[in-house]
Amino acid sequence: MWKWLEKLVGVDEPLVLSKEYKRARTKRGRYKGDDKSTPDVNEAWVGGKSPKKKVYKIKGRKYTLKKVIRSNK
Repeated sequence: MWKWLEKLVGVDEPLVLSKEYKRARTKRGRYKGDDKSTPDVNEAWVGGKSPKKKVYKIKGRKYTLKKVIRSNK
């Protein structure tokens, strides 16, 4: 990826950036669901862990974001 960083760190194979959380998909490319019979592993996410919900504070009260509303401007 960055040649100067690879030389500085001394990595033989190239560095690759990856996202921390990624949804798991089926063979058809559709999203997988979570199997509720295994409470310690979440099959809907690659790696078995789901991302944590963001908590926003507005005037001392805590809110979690349920849906993102975007305007087409």
